Amino acid sequence: MRRALFVVFALAVIGYGLFEARRLLGGPEVSIDTPLNGSAVSSTVVTISGTARNISFLTINDAPAFTDETGKYSVQVSPPPGYAIFTVAATDRFGRRASAEVHITVLNYCSINAS
Repeated sequence: MRRALFVVFALAVIGYGLFEARRLLGGPEVSIDTPLNGSAVSSTVVTISGTARNISFLTINDAPAFTDETGKYSVQVSPPPGYAIFTVAATDRFGRRASAEVHITVLNYCSINAS
């Protein structure tokens, strides 16, 4: 009886440890919410936003970016007119990497001045 109780307790502790470590074992996760892949924009500023989990370092087109407490990031960039590719890359503390890309078309932006 005592041995069975010990085995059940040990399995419960190991199971709980694996459950809590599941995010570390899974590696970094990156997603891009806006802009949508393949979309066309006609403004001078594009906001790239999304979510990154289990990371220690985040870059957008090789420039450092930061997340809030919930893992959300938002960066405004000013791409030239034409085809643009934005790459969001993340690294966790063990050196594992994950990335996501979004391809957009930036249309010529002409401001209208009403005089």
